Amino acid sequence: MDKIKSSQEWSRQAEYDMETAIAMLDSGRYIYCVFMCHLSIEKSLKALYAKKLGKNPSKTHSLVYLAQSLHLDLPEQIKEFLEMLDSVSVPTRYPEELEKLIKEYTENKTKNILDESREASRWLKQKL
Repeated sequence: MDKIKSSQEWSRQAEYDMETAIAMLDSGRYIYCVFMCHLSIEKSLKALYAKKLGKNPSKTHSLVYLAQSLHLDLPEQIKEFLEMLDSVSVPTRYPEELEKLIKEYTENKTKNILDESREASRWLKQKL
């Protein structure tokens, strides 16, 4: 049986990943910024899962699935953002064409994703 990872540990990792997302934005590594935003939100959801349900979350990367598992009453803007972030998770993790993805994620687009990620993260922390 796996030891239950505490919600505090998930939260610490989520914060670390958000700081890494900021560093990736600052260094111009935009697709990795988006990837780290997804990872940070995923870990924030897993922190809430561990706290609320008292068990380890399933081994999934789906933000939507995790939010649904928690029966969260997400604000519509955050719900739509999580859906969008889920849809870009695999392409930023395993790009089909690196150059195409680099052109798609401009500094401005990536900064907006980071800003929305921080907002979603704040909302989730309030639920802890």
